[in-house]
Amino acid sequence: MKKLILPILTLSLIFISFNFGFSQAFQKDHTCVVYFTGVGCTHCAKTDPFVLGDLLREYPNFIVIEYEVYQQSENAPLLYEYDSKYQSGLGIPLMIFNKEQHIAGDLPILRDVRGIIEKSGFNKCPLIDGSSIDFDDLNLTILPGFPKIWYQEKILIKAGSGGNSQLLKSLLTEDNLSEALKGVGFERINPLKVPISGRYIEFDNAISIGNWIFQWNGEELEPSVVPLSEEEPPEEELPSAETKLKLTLSKIVSLAVVDAVNPCALAVLSLMLVAILTYSPAKKRNVLWAGLAFVASVFIMYFIYGLVIIKSFQLIQALTLVRLWLYKILGFGAIILGCFKIKDFFQAKGVCKVSPRVDRVISKVTSPRGAFWVGAFVTVFLLPCTIGPYIICGGILSSLEILKSSPWLLLYNLIFVLPMIVVVLIIYFGMRKIEDISGWQAKNMKYLDLTSGLIILGLGVAMILGLV
Repeated sequence: MKKLILPILTLSLIFISFNFGFSQAFQKDHTCVVYFTGVGCTHCAKTDPFVLGDLLREYPNFIVIEYEVYQQSENAPLLYEYDSKYQSGLGIPLMIFNKEQHIAGDLPILRDVRGIIEKSGFNKCPLIDGSSIDFDDLNLTILPGFPKIWYQEKILIKAGSGGNSQLLKSLLTEDNLSEALKGVGFERINPLKVPISGRYIEFDNAISIGNWIFQWNGEELEPSVVPLSEEEPPEEELPSAETKLKLTLSKIVSLAVVDAVNPCALAVLSLMLVAILTYSPAKKRNVLWAGLAFVASVFIMYFIYGLVIIKSFQLIQALTLVRLWLYKILGFGAIILGCFKIKDFFQAKGVCKVSPRVDRVISKVTSPRGAFWVGAFVTVFLLPCTIGPYIICGGILSSLEILKSSPWLLLYNLIFVLPMIVVVLIIYFGMRKIEDISGWQAKNMKYLDLTSGLIILGLGVAMILGLV
């Protein structure tokens, strides 16, 4: 019996060691999924906090490779690529586990994803070419587009090409970050607010490593970890918030300037001022107040129309196929609109003709109050002449929430009514007569058409080529 004790103990130790090793190996297996979402998508607003918050806390080995397709247009074509390999569809939110398992829509994700995770135990990362690979073997630097990789209380954000995949994965999965970063070139930065649909997720700490940003919650790096200087500058970076602001400003201002020189609004304003001066030529102050009332009415009504246009574009977000190509469609629309304006130059088109019905209404204006209501009335008839640039503007702003788009609409409409304000002030102070302004408009409007046509044509080409 004593002779059997030693072999039994030896076998027990081997068995325990084997089980422990197997358990450790199993714990390293990750459940890796690809998640398509869009900031501004109402359905994604329900799943983003669940997928990128609740599930990461509930399942320690859960890894999410997120592709946001609304704010980062470079990620949008990847949705088509994955669909071609996985038949996953083009709707978002979308979670792809493998070729047999993918979930689209907020209710199915909220209802079914826990069961899939618990049943599978682990899942290889589904790649864009249709293959799958263990996360430990995945080369993060070859992932297409600009993904965000979520794991527990950490996130990796790709902002360009290159990088050390093994280092990035160790930062994401290891507990001792200070040890992993010894002898590594990085830069301490302020944590970025990571946008998800309907809100932001904030982190305590952040560093930049080449073209990647790593953020995490919890303890800071040890003071002994001193970042090395970067030997090579980043090859490629995403546009900063300041750059995006400047690009949006240039687009909105360009469209507003094109719209502001439209002959129709100035023609209607001139007719109204003539009617007021004819009715009471001695009361010149009426010209000032009536003109400003007319301009204020046009400004208010066009602001309301702008909100309606933006909301209409936002309603088609459920049609992901349209939404992904919306920016390109708007670019083609701008090119067509620019070509029509250039055509007007060669046809020597003069001042916009006002319909007889509008002419009769305008001729009855005798007071600032009447001018305000006439301004609201004629905007309906002005829309066919001025709606083109405004629709393109609304499409660009549709990626923003209504409150965030409002300042841009205010700026657009301020530029739109600025020529009308100038005309009213010039006439009030006696610098020019209405007939002079109308004559100048008739003589030079074709050149304004050419200028505005070239501006909006160039903007359309730049939008299609991704330059703005």
